[in-house]
Amino acid sequence: MNEGGTKQTSFTFELTNDQQEILLGIMVNGNYRRREVPYSLWSIEGDHFNATLYAKEKHGRRKLCVQGSRAEDFVLFVLEPQVLGAATLGYEEMLNPELVAPHAGSDESGKGDYFGPLVVCCAYTDERLSSEMKKLGVRDCKQMTDKAVLSAGASLRRLLGPDGYAVVKLGPAAYNRLYAKMKNINRMLAWAHGTAIEELLGKRRGCGRVVVDQFAPTEATIQRALKPLGKAAKVEQRHKAESDIAVAAASVIAREIFLRDIMKMGEEVFGPPSEGRENVPAGSSDPRVRSLAEEMVRKNGPVWLMNHAKAHFQTTDKVLAACGKSRADLPPEGQVVSAYKRAGETPSAT
Repeated sequence: MNEGGTKQTSFTFELTNDQQEILLGIMVNGNYRRREVPYSLWSIEGDHFNATLYAKEKHGRRKLCVQGSRAEDFVLFVLEPQVLGAATLGYEEMLNPELVAPHAGSDESGKGDYFGPLVVCCAYTDERLSSEMKKLGVRDCKQMTDKAVLSAGASLRRLLGPDGYAVVKLGPAAYNRLYAKMKNINRMLAWAHGTAIEELLGKRRGCGRVVVDQFAPTEATIQRALKPLGKAAKVEQRHKAESDIAVAAASVIAREIFLRDIMKMGEEVFGPPSEGRENVPAGSSDPRVRSLAEEMVRKNGPVWLMNHAKAHFQTTDKVLAACGKSRADLPPEGQVVSAYKRAGETPSAT
């Protein structure tokens, strides 16, 4: 909204290839009328607005123009949440300067993935960096393809430099040892976030505020894990914090590092990358996760899981049972189970 409370009626965005695909799906399948506009890839007319995606491409991006008395509504309620994945209107930054003021954001990747590491990243931003991040199409990594995450993550690390972000990566072996000690995923996450925050603040002494995507039921979990610099900073915990550009950047870097580890595991399991080659499946509920784990246990023995998977997941029990094994065939750190099983609760995804 412009100064004086009037609505903005004209917007222009530069969309990445991934964002264009999402937008075209909305345009084609939504309740809109198609228009013919010269030099456009697609154009629609809605309720007191029109939106045109132009055909000319520059550096992998195309221009989107949204105009009309209700153009702002389309941007706020459709474009931002579904396509851009973040609040981008300039007036929001004017009304809330903290959005681009110097601060850091912390997020994690791999928590719900059976295979691969747990990665936590804390990333710094300021007004200049936030602008550059937006040009890279940075948003919540869950709204990006793996290909886009790999590209944006590498670009982000170059943009920020070694002093602009900090990463804590727990490979499966280290993850399983730490889980056996802590026996609580939220405590592990708090330790990892606290460690990444401390390292980042050590590099950026002028950064006094950190936004964290809240993962535990109470804010006390991470507060207890903060180290001296973290305790001295203002640490804000929020649900769906990826709308903050620093948290979004952290989510992209963390996921990029996770994906690169998974790719290395794929080379170990399936051989060198090639067209049509199978990939290591993400998540824990995909049937291919169990199938691959069972194949590897039969081939390499149960201990293979300790170096490639998060052993406390209930998936481990199912895999071992299918192979005629049990947790007794694992080393001590592999015999620690998730909290749901210790408490006799209904199993969750992990």
